[in-house]
Amino acid sequence: MPPSSAYAFIMLTAGIGIPVLAALNSALGTRLGSPVAASAVLFVVALACTLGVLSLQGTDALRGVTAAPRHLLLGGVLVAFYILSITFVAPRFGVGNAVFFVLLGQLVSAAVIDHFALFGARHSALTLTRASGIALMASGVFLTQKF
Repeated sequence: MPPSSAYAFIMLTAGIGIPVLAALNSALGTRLGSPVAASAVLFVVALACTLGVLSLQGTDALRGVTAAPRHLLLGGVLVAFYILSITFVAPRFGVGNAVFFVLLGQLVSAAVIDHFALFGARHSALTLTRASGIALMASGVFLTQKF
């Protein structure tokens, strides 16, 4: 499998996991009576998994974290916001509806990040064709939730 196909497969699998994560964690939050507690449990499990993978890679990779610009650490805040919000919103709004708006936000922010090559991303101009494709994708996601 060429690298781009492997990357596509990995990201497709990650995408499949997002609604599953939303459903599982929102069910845990309902069972525990606290979306925040469910999110904390998720982060503990995620940290244990990540530390396990890191131990295989070697902890030398962490040496540069103290020299990294602080704004690069905001990804953790965004992950926490996503997990807390999806765990709270999904049981009230529906997993499909919640993920629809997550996907819509991802389409828009990914286009902006790529267009302006923000955060060191590879530049990919927002052409009319690309904008039309994003609008078509957003329409498709919308249709899956309305019909």
